[in-house]
Amino acid sequence: MNTSKKTLVDASTLIKVILLLLLFCFTVMPLVFMLTASLMTGKEILQMPYKWIPDSFHYENFITAIRGNDNNYIYVRNIINSFIVAASVALTTVLLASITGYGLAKFRFKGRTLIFMMIMATMMIPFEAIMIPLYMIATKLRIQNTYIGLILPFMVSAFGIFMMRQYLITFPNEFLDAARVDGMSEVAIYTHIVLPNCAPVIATLGILSFRTQWDNLLWPLLISQTDKMKTIPQYITSFTAERSTDEGAMMAAAVIASIPMFVIFFTLSKYFIGGSVIYESRKG
Repeated sequence: MNTSKKTLVDASTLIKVILLLLLFCFTVMPLVFMLTASLMTGKEILQMPYKWIPDSFHYENFITAIRGNDNNYIYVRNIINSFIVAASVALTTVLLASITGYGLAKFRFKGRTLIFMMIMATMMIPFEAIMIPLYMIATKLRIQNTYIGLILPFMVSAFGIFMMRQYLITFPNEFLDAARVDGMSEVAIYTHIVLPNCAPVIATLGILSFRTQWDNLLWPLLISQTDKMKTIPQYITSFTAERSTDEGAMMAAAVIASIPMFVIFFTLSKYFIGGSVIYESRKG
């Protein structure tokens, strides 16, 4: 009897390991393709069957990607633009979402539920539905080709408010009440107690907000008409607009654009694990 149970457990574990390995391969394969293709010529990339290991490594693709088709090194400026926009949006989203989420989670006032439901309702509206009105507003304000125009529509998100509220609902009220008894102001409570204990969800929201803007193509495509104000996704798509597309340089540009996201993720990855453990312990 024990032998049959042990056999079933071993078989179940083996199936789980196989499924996880398949999922890992399915997830990593596009990244491996992007990396290997960045070291090939365009002809080698398009040939079938695809060679996962190139015959020779063409490192000049990275030089071409940074230098650009016009040898103006505009890619460096586009990287700076993307970083400024993504970092600004991440910071403002974390700040405004944490303040709003804290207010909705820990303060009782008339209409609190209605306000929260109205904020959640905005998540049902696709960006494409409000894109043209936003562009008309940006035109009236004359903020095209500016960082303000790229940042302003995304300074706070309903999803961020939802994340912060749900996390702070589980935050013990006893800590807040004790701080009030000691004479701390609400601002001091927020900055010295709430924020330090929200590091996992803040890191998660910051990474998600940063990644969303780092990959954003649609809005910068509308608001940025000059090469100096374009972002990384626009620069990568510019390769396809050339008479002869340089696939190797395009892949090299994509690899360079992926490096900051990998660095940020692996630097803050410990907060994801810590955040899940804290949430589950409070939930239990």
